[in-house]
Amino acid sequence: MTDSCPPGPSKPYDRYDSVSYTPFPQNIPRARRHVAQLAVAWGHPGVADDAALLASELCTNALLHGCLRDRLFRVETSLTGTALRVSVTDPRGERLPDAGISAAPGDQFGRGLLIVRMVASRWSVEKLAVGKSVWAELDIVRIPDA
Repeated sequence: MTDSCPPGPSKPYDRYDSVSYTPFPQNIPRARRHVAQLAVAWGHPGVADDAALLASELCTNALLHGCLRDRLFRVETSLTGTALRVSVTDPRGERLPDAGISAAPGDQFGRGLLIVRMVASRWSVEKLAVGKSVWAELDIVRIPDA
């Protein structure tokens, strides 16, 4: 397996984590658990469930629409003073998410970005030289040190 998603430039985060996964369905719950554990470890257990849900939806979209055989996808989690960000990078930059598509009541798929839009404080997609990165942020309240 090769990582076709090179890391971007360093950013001013308080905390940062990055894990690359093989493009197999069993890695979605692994990524979801990892992001939730990071939120708790970083002092924000109140957003752990929402962060896990965002990771799950973004990873599922990457697996369904953005992964290529033998290419990894990457989950980056970062914390600033105001937000927890979950970003999923995959190698298919030509397949950008379309938030305007809506699922019919009986459709099995098509609600992932709607869920992301409803849960996240903000989200977007960034085209990269190779691939794309879809990210979502949750606003957090920083508790001052005692």
